[in-house]
Amino acid sequence: MVEKVRVVDKESWGPRTRIGLKVKNGEITQLDEVIESGKPILEPEIVDILLPDLESETLKIGTTQRVTDSGKRTKFRVVTVIGDRKGHVGLGVGKSDELKPALDYAVKDAKKHMISVNSGCGSWECKCSVKHSIAFKTICKEGSTIVTLQPAPRGLGLAANDVVKKVLGMAGIKDIWSSSHGGKNVYNMASATIKALDNMSLIKPRGE
Repeated sequence: MVEKVRVVDKESWGPRTRIGLKVKNGEITQLDEVIESGKPILEPEIVDILLPDLESETLKIGTTQRVTDSGKRTKFRVVTVIGDRKGHVGLGVGKSDELKPALDYAVKDAKKHMISVNSGCGSWECKCSVKHSIAFKTICKEGSTIVTLQPAPRGLGLAANDVVKKVLGMAGIKDIWSSSHGGKNVYNMASATIKALDNMSLIKPRGE
């Protein structure tokens, strides 16, 4: 289920990093400025201020049990994807003895791992100027899982499995061909998709 991400109140936030101070003071107004600087996002509040319209969707809730002197204890592990559907997406993992804190930790973790997605139209079937897909084919691997993304014409939609589709939707990609091979681990599948999208900002198409 897609949910609106709760954001911190800017006035009550006390930044602890230099980037945080610049965001609160209005010196940085775009998340892309932070991402392009190459510096890590150490405070999730930075994303709260710069992307106030984030949504989240839980990809997986898992449990583990361990035996202690007081008996069996259950721990929750949550994998969550967040995004603004306008070119920004992040993946996070949260763990806790209770489900609600695990969900909150996953969202906070995702905010610290946001990427900016360079969308485009690289489909030979389309060749339009609208940024509805991706500019060129990209492949990435996480663990034993390999995800391939290819440009698709407008109107096709997201031809992908459920996990890849949710990540792409949060990133704002509307049309794509995709395939996956290897392991079916949800986190690896989502992470490989994120990395494949992130590669778009690192690799230039032929001819450029």
